[in-house]
Amino acid sequence: MKVLDTPTFNKVVKKLFATEKKTVDEAIRKIADDPTLGEEKKGDLAGIFVFKFKMNKQDILLSYGLLPSKEQPQELVLLSLGSHENFYSNLKRQIG
Repeated sequence: MKVLDTPTFNKVVKKLFATEKKTVDEAIRKIADDPTLGEEKKGDLAGIFVFKFKMNKQDILLSYGLLPSKEQPQELVLLSLGSHENFYSNLKRQIG
Protein backbone atom coordinates (compact mmCIF):
# COMPACT_ATOMS: atom_id res chain seq x y z
CA MET A 1 0.00 0.00 0.00
CA LYS A 2 1.29 3.43 -0.95
CA VAL A 3 1.56 5.89 1.97
CA LEU A 4 1.06 9.60 1.30
CA ASP A 5 1.17 12.47 3.77
CA THR A 6 -0.14 16.01 3.97
CA PRO A 7 1.81 19.17 4.82
CA THR A 8 -0.09 19.37 8.13
CA PHE A 9 1.05 15.88 9.08
CA ASN A 10 4.66 16.60 8.03
CA LYS A 11 4.72 19.80 10.08
CA VAL A 12 3.86 17.89 13.27
CA VAL A 13 6.21 14.96 12.60
CA LYS A 14 9.12 17.31 11.87
CA LYS A 15 8.94 18.60 15.47
CA LEU A 16 9.13 15.12 17.06
CA PHE A 17 12.20 13.51 18.63
CA ALA A 18 13.73 10.46 16.92
CA THR A 19 12.23 8.02 19.44
CA GLU A 20 8.79 9.57 18.95
CA LYS A 21 9.16 9.30 15.17
CA LYS A 22 9.87 5.57 15.58
CA THR A 23 6.63 5.18 17.54
CA VAL A 24 4.71 7.03 14.82
CA ASP A 25 6.36 4.87 12.12
CA GLU A 26 5.28 1.72 13.97
CA ALA A 27 1.70 3.02 14.13
CA ILE A 28 1.77 3.79 10.39
CA ARG A 29 3.05 0.28 9.63
CA LYS A 30 0.21 -1.24 11.68
CA ILE A 31 -2.34 0.85 9.80
CA ALA A 32 -0.80 -0.01 6.41
CA ASP A 33 -1.00 -3.72 7.29
CA ASP A 34 -4.63 -3.45 8.43
CA PRO A 35 -6.38 -0.19 7.42
CA THR A 36 -9.48 -1.09 9.44
CA LEU A 37 -7.62 -0.66 12.76
CA GLY A 38 -8.74 2.94 13.08
CA GLU A 39 -12.21 4.05 14.04
CA GLU A 40 -14.21 5.37 11.10
CA LYS A 41 -15.72 8.77 11.80
CA LYS A 42 -19.25 9.90 10.96
CA GLY A 43 -20.93 13.19 10.14
CA ASP A 44 -18.61 16.01 9.10
CA LEU A 45 -15.63 13.65 9.21
CA ALA A 46 -17.21 10.80 7.24
CA GLY A 47 -14.62 8.76 5.35
CA ILE A 48 -11.83 9.60 7.79
CA PHE A 49 -10.33 7.08 10.18
CA VAL A 50 -8.62 7.81 13.50
CA PHE A 51 -6.08 5.43 15.06
CA LYS A 52 -5.25 5.88 18.75
CA PHE A 53 -1.90 4.89 20.25
CA LYS A 54 0.36 5.85 23.15
CA MET A 55 3.52 7.91 22.88
CA ASN A 56 5.38 8.92 26.04
CA LYS A 57 2.44 7.73 28.19
CA GLN A 58 0.08 10.09 26.34
CA ASP A 59 -2.77 9.14 24.01
CA ILE A 60 -2.07 10.29 20.46
CA LEU A 61 -4.53 10.36 17.56
CA LEU A 62 -3.51 9.79 13.95
CA SER A 63 -6.10 10.57 11.29
CA TYR A 64 -5.97 9.07 7.83
CA GLY A 65 -8.01 8.47 4.72
CA LEU A 66 -8.11 5.53 2.32
CA LEU A 67 -8.11 6.00 -1.45
CA PRO A 68 -9.89 5.12 -3.70
CA SER A 69 -12.23 3.47 -1.15
CA LYS A 70 -12.19 1.76 2.22
CA GLU A 71 -13.24 -1.53 0.58
CA GLN A 72 -10.26 -1.59 -1.79
CA PRO A 73 -7.64 0.78 -0.38
CA GLN A 74 -4.56 1.37 -2.51
CA GLU A 75 -3.30 4.54 -0.84
CA LEU A 76 -3.09 5.57 2.80
CA VAL A 77 -3.24 9.37 3.21
CA LEU A 78 -1.94 10.58 6.59
CA LEU A 79 -3.87 13.72 7.54
CA SER A 80 -2.91 14.79 11.05
CA LEU A 81 -1.32 13.73 14.31
CA GLY A 82 -1.81 15.08 17.82
CA SER A 83 -3.31 14.82 21.27
CA HIS A 84 -7.08 14.87 21.75
CA GLU A 85 -7.18 18.57 22.64
CA ASN A 86 -8.66 20.44 19.64
CA PHE A 87 -7.79 17.48 17.39
CA TYR A 88 -11.20 17.08 15.79
CA SER A 89 -11.89 20.80 15.36
CA ASN A 90 -8.46 21.25 13.73
CA LEU A 91 -9.12 18.24 11.51
CA LYS A 92 -12.46 19.67 10.38
CA ARG A 93 -10.75 22.96 9.56
CA GLN A 94 -8.03 21.12 7.61
CA ILE A 95 -10.38 19.09 5.41
CA GLY A 96 -13.20 21.58 5.24
